[in-house]
Amino acid sequence: MRGRALKISAPRRLVGDLMRFSIGVPRVTVQRHMNLGPLVRARMAQQPKPSWSAIFVKGYALLARETPEFRRAYVKLPWPQFYEYPVSVASIAHEREYEGERAVLLSRIKGPERCSIAELHASIHTARSRPVMEIREFRRALRMARVPTPIRRALMWLGLNIARQRPNYFGTFQFSVYSGLGAESLNPLTPLTTLLNYGPIGDDGSVTVRIHYDHRVMDGANVARALDRFEEILNGEIADEVMQFGESSLPAQKTPQAGKQPRTGAGG
Repeated sequence: MRGRALKISAPRRLVGDLMRFSIGVPRVTVQRHMNLGPLVRARMAQQPKPSWSAIFVKGYALLARETPEFRRAYVKLPWPQFYEYPVSVASIAHEREYEGERAVLLSRIKGPERCSIAELHASIHTARSRPVMEIREFRRALRMARVPTPIRRALMWLGLNIARQRPNYFGTFQFSVYSGLGAESLNPLTPLTTLLNYGPIGDDGSVTVRIHYDHRVMDGANVARALDRFEEILNGEIADEVMQFGESSLPAQKTPQAGKQPRTGAGG
């Protein structure tokens, strides 16, 4: 059948490279059906409301602070070993419009456990709404996508396997959700140790939360216990912080550009 050839765009090359390195990770998924009623009620009482992305990133970073395995990575240089980081670096996936195409791009936040939910909300809002080339991580990634493939992939391999540099370029955990679209991803891929996602959140606070993890770094029972603790964190200290969120704690934000609002989320 006669069709037409299409050039692979820079954003699709980035996704292809990430999938190339993700496929080699022995990834397993553990999920928990949570009841986040206290957190939902705390959020509903606020005006404006903090984004769910900011809430979950903060809660997960607090979980990682008390669970060292979630701050570890398997690296291959100078020999295969685990490397543990003192703080987390969140890698957050965003769907943005770039050169007429919807593109998945990653922003990073260092030490989200030390940030307030208001600060995380503002940072995520900036990555969602500012022009793509004004976001440093987006700009650097899109420029890297234009580097010849062998060189680009060699640099990515080094970035993933030089332990001290890995979080600077990739982060320690990834966050990617489609719940705003009424859907959820069952088998996302990432080269990082863990990926957090969740499905649509019911009015009563019911939600399915998943941690996709590198089995070389930890075991499923550890992740199951961590999910139980994660629910406690979300309904406890995170709900308490959300109760303080409001006009006085929300940093000023620029009005998003006209057009459809981008959503947090990534393919995989």
